[in-house]
Amino acid sequence: MTNYTRLISFLKDYKKLFSLAVAAMVVSSMFKVFEISLLVPLLDRILNKQPIVVPNKLPAFLTHAITYLNSQPPETLLKIMPLVILVGMIVKHMFTYLYQFLMNDVAQRILRDVRQRLYDKIQSLSLDYFSEKRTGELMSRITHDVLVIENAVSYSITDLFVQTFTVVGFLITAFMIHVKAALIVFLVFPVIIWPMTQIGRKLRKLARQSQERMADINSILLETISGIRVVKAFCTEKEEINRFGRQNHEFYKLRMKAVKRLLVLPPITEIFGVVCGITIIFWLGRQVMDGQLSFGIFVLFFASMMSIISPIKKLGNVNAVTQQALAANDRIYLILDEQATVKEAPDAKDIPVIHDRISFDHVHFRYEKQGDEVLKDIDLDIKVGELVAIVGPTGTGKSTLANLIPRFYDPFQGRVTIDGMDVRAATFQSLRLQIGIVSQDTFLFNDTVYNNIAYGTRSASKQEVEEAARKAYAHSFIMELPKQYQTIVGDRGFRLSGGEKQRLTIARAVLKDPAILILDEATSQLDSESEKFVQEALDLLMQGRTVIAIAHRLATIKKADKIVVLKNGRIEGMGKHSELLNTSELYKRLYETSGFQV
Repeated sequence: MTNYTRLISFLKDYKKLFSLAVAAMVVSSMFKVFEISLLVPLLDRILNKQPIVVPNKLPAFLTHAITYLNSQPPETLLKIMPLVILVGMIVKHMFTYLYQFLMNDVAQRILRDVRQRLYDKIQSLSLDYFSEKRTGELMSRITHDVLVIENAVSYSITDLFVQTFTVVGFLITAFMIHVKAALIVFLVFPVIIWPMTQIGRKLRKLARQSQERMADINSILLETISGIRVVKAFCTEKEEINRFGRQNHEFYKLRMKAVKRLLVLPPITEIFGVVCGITIIFWLGRQVMDGQLSFGIFVLFFASMMSIISPIKKLGNVNAVTQQALAANDRIYLILDEQATVKEAPDAKDIPVIHDRISFDHVHFRYEKQGDEVLKDIDLDIKVGELVAIVGPTGTGKSTLANLIPRFYDPFQGRVTIDGMDVRAATFQSLRLQIGIVSQDTFLFNDTVYNNIAYGTRSASKQEVEEAARKAYAHSFIMELPKQYQTIVGDRGFRLSGGEKQRLTIARAVLKDPAILILDEATSQLDSESEKFVQEALDLLMQGRTVIAIAHRLATIKKADKIVVLKNGRIEGMGKHSELLNTSELYKRLYETSGFQV
């Protein structure tokens, strides 16, 4: 029930529009019933020239209406009937158009809002969430699952109301004509409702499995398209085609299981309709023959009961689509209910630009609550203007330590401070705007060179952007591109070399002009020529800033004011290059064996 409530809650912001649409549905359904209820008896009165006879006692206004119709010559009724029918048709279609337009408007608004809520939530979540979730899976939530919700609102909820009103209208008509016959047919309804309910439950399970499989397909697409160079380089096209084929076939099988169950509903309702029709003809046909019921009223009763069959079919489809929407709703709320592990404090304050030091005060960190500690009792001071190099074997926590400064993660014990202020007490914006990060994992948007450099600093002038590019040694190669600064770089900078991409990210950092600079092995994956340009750009960028460099180049390490040696998450040694050669066995071994290519 909670899931149903949450699904319906998407409508709460559009109560007025929805209420207006429901009112239009009621009027449209009434005129649909009115057409048959008026047309059939009138035709009987006009063509057979027999009075309209109803065995039941009707409400006074209907009794007076039938008496009036019986008193009118058939020729007079023949002249009036076309106008009445035409007006009824026009009014019905006007209100049909109105409710369809309003419900589609509501559905599109909900589609927009849910997508926005999902995207807002994803942007607000902490980095640890994305280490556990696949990008393709999150994309599937925003694309495929949201469309299922939109389909449920625009069609299923519309049909739920329209078809229910139609069924009720025709049932009222049937009960007014012949209570006993209508009651017997009405009591047979559970024969249809029970299989519809059972099929709906199964469809919900299949829908959840189908949506999960679609997320797998999206993940494969994202991985293989963004990693097409790796696929081509290792000649694994056939393997990836087979992997995609397996997931695609599994999705096909799940969809066909759902189709088989959906196709069962029409025969059930058809059989029910035939049984009802036979019962009505056998029972009420004798009353027509005996003159207790006029032929026109018999046809009206028969038409009313048969007109219920189509709405019941549609209500069966409504149940099926609703079950699929509930499955999608579950998956959407798995994201919407997620809480960020790193949150901005309600009373967070702007942190001033650093003027003294960054301090790690007995910091302990682990990625999972019950996982192993990645950092253990880190005590470290980084003075303003210092270049501090962090070295150590792979997997010892170097990047993790640097990521605690901009609060990508929070320590579970201890604290990180800037000028004595705990970074957890600072607003994200005031903290992160004074930190620049250049890492080995360069990321560029599928946009122009200009917009990639100006990302996050949109107010910068053209001259400032170009000056940043010059300082990053990027201006010369940019001017050789087809459209220079307006050249689209491709997905993740696909059209650029590794060195060129890195220099654009450095230009982005230069334009930001951060007080604190984090260099996360920024030249580790470059060839020697590219590394030369990038290192010159980094040297220029580091001037006058507080720099934390996760280093592998001996030149960077030697000129560091302080070198921090990490081993198994602990500080094993600290000092200058010459000091550590004598005091740290690990540092000496790294220096002698690998030249700090670690």
